[in-house]
Amino acid sequence: MKKIICLFVVLTFSFLMVNSGVAQEVKISGELRPRYEMRHGFGTLIPDAEEAANFVSQRTRINAWFANSNYRFYLSLQDVRVWGDVPQLNKADVNGPSVHEAWAELLLSEAWSVKAGRQEIIYDDSRIFGNVGWAQQARSHDAAVIKFEPNTSHRLDVGLAYNALQESNFKTDYTISNYKTMQYAWYHGNFGKLGVSLLVLNNGYAYHTIQDSADVEKVAFSQTLGPRLSYKDGKFSANATFYYQTGKNSANRQLSAIYFAADAGYQIQQSLSIGLGIEYLSGSDTKDGATGEDDHSFTPLYGTNHKFNGWMDYFYVGNHGGSVGLVDVYLPINFKKDKWSLTLMPHYFNTAATLSTYYGETWKDQDSYLGTEIDFSAAYAFSPEVTIEAGYSHLFASESMQVLKNSGNYKNTQHWAWLMLTVKPVFFSSK
Repeated sequence: MKKIICLFVVLTFSFLMVNSGVAQEVKISGELRPRYEMRHGFGTLIPDAEEAANFVSQRTRINAWFANSNYRFYLSLQDVRVWGDVPQLNKADVNGPSVHEAWAELLLSEAWSVKAGRQEIIYDDSRIFGNVGWAQQARSHDAAVIKFEPNTSHRLDVGLAYNALQESNFKTDYTISNYKTMQYAWYHGNFGKLGVSLLVLNNGYAYHTIQDSADVEKVAFSQTLGPRLSYKDGKFSANATFYYQTGKNSANRQLSAIYFAADAGYQIQQSLSIGLGIEYLSGSDTKDGATGEDDHSFTPLYGTNHKFNGWMDYFYVGNHGGSVGLVDVYLPINFKKDKWSLTLMPHYFNTAATLSTYYGETWKDQDSYLGTEIDFSAAYAFSPEVTIEAGYSHLFASESMQVLKNSGNYKNTQHWAWLMLTVKPVFFSSK
């Protein structure tokens, strides 16, 4: 930690020593975010003999931002821990500090720029690309992004990434659970009250196969492409998204999957809004998955999946991949007044494909209804830099959910509660 503090002191004074005749921005900020959680059926159904988990996790960040007319630079170092994961007389942390972001963006002209380094990639509603900000460690990519923004109404990004396990003189297999290579193009345009986004993503995952009696690494490529439309007129807003996935999945099986989402919202009064939405993520019938048929399961890849399909993370948060898909009907209700923000959001879950169990030599189809989840959160902003939030979620699971998860007891109480403090101080700022 001393090295990190010294690094930021050096960075700060280096920024201040830059030629004062050049217009520049310097900002040194931080974040402290401890969060208490009680988990009793979070992510999967709790078994009869298990008790609730209770813990406090914490994210600590120090951020440095610098910008002038030629380039921008950003560095974000973080420490992620659980209270008590090291002794009081501690020499080294379990995880230790890490680099969350470290990038530079060259401003080639008023319209063109190139951003390279470790960075968050966030587009649209964060369904395909998001920073997973809820997770204390969050998500970032090692990538280069070419940006073209001729005006405030149109923007085109082209991103490239190629991952390796280490520096080497010979080919080394990539064994980290991550893409081997990725390329994408994302466009967004505003046309009056209508916003249009288009995404084309080529994703390459490493897999192993036997070739000439030897185990060799290959790369399976999948493509995700489609539009997202957004509309806002006064108190009414609506969104619609469609994505198609094709190519090969990470196991080199043929992939053909779809995603569809639509939602609408209306602001009843200045402090109260209500909405209605549906998401459809295609899936594979259980028996087809068992027999190695084509993969019809849509994967939201690098999105902020905690934001979707219930906050108890039963779907697509490190789970539910290659499964029976999901149909989620939800009803968000939001209240904001002064420093308070309240959200109530029920979800109604069904499978998109046929969920089956195997008895003897026959398949038995299960009911498609998985359960209903009710999410509630409340937030109070003490100041622009200090916020306290709390939430409670309850899942009313069905027997089909137990079959899907293959663990726990759906009759048990499945609930989750949390309390989080976020402090984001600005230590220094200059323009």
